[in-house]
Amino acid sequence: MRKKFKKAVADDLKSIFYASPKKKAGELFDKFTDRWKKDLPSAVKCLDTSIDACLTFFNFPEEEWISLRTTNIIERLNKEFKRRTKPMEIVAGERACYTLLTFICLKMELHWRSNPVGKMHNNLPFFKESAFDNFTQLT
Repeated sequence: MRKKFKKAVADDLKSIFYASPKKKAGELFDKFTDRWKKDLPSAVKCLDTSIDACLTFFNFPEEEWISLRTTNIIERLNKEFKRRTKPMEIVAGERACYTLLTFICLKMELHWRSNPVGKMHNNLPFFKESAFDNFTQLT
């Protein structure tokens, strides 16, 4: 997109993602579409196809939204992958590479468990149930 639109588009997108109820976010998205469909049709179309997925965090308790609507965790993990693999000239095969990336993931997981991201608290009932159901090995 053109440089002159970046700040205004970013402000409009922030208003969508930081709206309080999901209904308000939908209204702001409609305004965004009306405002930018002429100047940025591909951006509007892209967001239109994925707006439901982008607003999924509204299905969770409000105190978890700050952690769910950010990609900082993913970006940090990818940065750590790059930091660890870039200086390596040769990797001893695909399996060795997967082992290294798995080790990095586990190390980051331990760090995140001791330092929760955003305002996510380990004692939230939803978090405990989800963690037990989805991430606990029962056997």
